[in-house]
Amino acid sequence: MHDTTVLLIELGAVILGLGLVGRFAGRIGLSPIPLYLLGGLAFGHGGVFPLKASEGFIEVGAEIGVILLLLLLGLEYSASELVTSLKTQYPSGIVDFALNAVPGAVAALLLGWGPVAAVALAGVTWISSSGVIAKVLTDLGRLGNRETPVILGVLVIEDLSMALYLPLLTALVAGLGVAGTSVAMIVAVGTVGLVLFAALRFGRHISRAVSSDTPEMLLLVVLGLTLLIAGIAAKLQVSAAVGAFLVGIALSGETAENARSLLTPLRDLFAAVFFVFFGLNTAPSEIPPVLLPALALAAVTVVTKVITGWYAAGRAGVGSKGRLRAGGALVARGEFSIVIAGLAASTDARITPLATAYVMILVIFGPLTARWTEPVVRGVKGLVDARRTRRETERAGTGQHGGSIPGAGEATAPDPVGGTGHPS
Repeated sequence: MHDTTVLLIELGAVILGLGLVGRFAGRIGLSPIPLYLLGGLAFGHGGVFPLKASEGFIEVGAEIGVILLLLLLGLEYSASELVTSLKTQYPSGIVDFALNAVPGAVAALLLGWGPVAAVALAGVTWISSSGVIAKVLTDLGRLGNRETPVILGVLVIEDLSMALYLPLLTALVAGLGVAGTSVAMIVAVGTVGLVLFAALRFGRHISRAVSSDTPEMLLLVVLGLTLLIAGIAAKLQVSAAVGAFLVGIALSGETAENARSLLTPLRDLFAAVFFVFFGLNTAPSEIPPVLLPALALAAVTVVTKVITGWYAAGRAGVGSKGRLRAGGALVARGEFSIVIAGLAASTDARITPLATAYVMILVIFGPLTARWTEPVVRGVKGLVDARRTRRETERAGTGQHGGSIPGAGEATAPDPVGGTGHPS
């Protein structure tokens, strides 16, 4: 009875704290993810108020949080949208992977962490946060902008890539060897292909079978089916998160919309628990030694994400302003980076604190780069053009002719960013 009482008190305090932190983050226009991570650091091993009685419950809640995150992500996309994105955005996806995964892999190798850690850290730096970015685009009123479909297309490619990447990482962490890893990848590719085929051909029938006019029944069926498939996927070394994502893809239409509205509050609750649990497993004393590498990695990958957005939006014929906005919007990292670091924590204990610091930095700076990348670059370009014009004017007025030249001061005004080419 005593243990149950302590468990209730600890859980009540944690959930109440998460609610207050979330309200505070909303008021200052910040994603609550870094505050959840800080809360986990405060209540974890080596923290100010370590939790003991509720740690096991929070661990299970964190697993459910990951599953619900991926399920809701899958519900956002239909199979046809995924196939269309693959056909139109795959060059941008390749550039995105090359520019953003390579820095993480190189950093892990330079730090001497080994090849498995390199694969894990590559994923941490590669994948943007769909949840944070979607909220930022909504808050900035950019859902109707020309560059927004490009941003969403890149995110779709990243999310679908996780269906292959997570099984690969899971097999490597488990030490399955070349044969075991190959089998895991074949199973993953076959599963993804089979689910996409079934969703395209029989999506309406699947959704009709799951659908219910009673919200309670729909919630129970979708949640139960997701947990079942996630468990089977984990047993097959495909990753529980991928199984949940595929369930979301298989559902479409009104069923997906109703399930999304019912499950969103549950996702938000358990996702918050997931971020807290990740922080619980990170001792605060482990953060300072990796802070400089995290800052350096964040600085590099801010630039590479901006370049990714610039390239992807350019392929769609978006002007310079829109291309800069696309790049700035893709900077935020979040849930996937934490999931990946959690999977790889057993490979090298230093991955967890580095990923925590890295995500905290970019989940804070992501909304700022989304808002300010385009105006800052435009302002800098304006200053550079103004200085160049002034120098040309001075050179023309006091140059070879030794005096002023009529009309020399009538310099041509520089073109603003985005003033030529396609409209932004």
